[in-house]
Amino acid sequence: RLNVGADSVQRGVEGLAYLLTESSKLMVTTPLHFQDSIHVLGFSDELNKVLLQLYLDNRKEIRSILGELAPKLPSYHSLEWRLDVQLASRSLRQQIKPAVTIKLHLNQNEEQTAQVLQTDPSTLLHLIQQLEQALGEMKTNHCRRIVRNMK
Repeated sequence: RLNVGADSVQRGVEGLAYLLTESSKLMVTTPLHFQDSIHVLGFSDELNKVLLQLYLDNRKEIRSILGELAPKLPSYHSLEWRLDVQLASRSLRQQIKPAVTIKLHLNQNEEQTAQVLQTDPSTLLHLIQQLEQALGEMKTNHCRRIVRNMK
């Protein structure tokens, strides 16, 4: 009916779906930003206006569908920890071998699961430092801008 091959139609539909989903992911809110992003595609002004109207009419529905398709990650519920220290063994009378055991309780899809982790204190301190550094980076203007655009 269109006098084009099925492969061309499929690529066109996939390209249109990609354009709309990426625009929704990036929360393109103003018509100017949307038109700036599709201007490089070389479409006519009339087609750009049609694409803009299509995006504006369907962006909330696209975001809700993308939200449903996103994987449901587990969330934190509680944490139990224990410090074990081995002071001696049969072969070594004077040894100190500490170990930290952590039981992490998570909620996922209305179910509770538990993960048991064990590490030595120096590795745990390094992990804490890395997490504190990541939290510090979240306070930078660059990360705030990224997080604001992700919502």
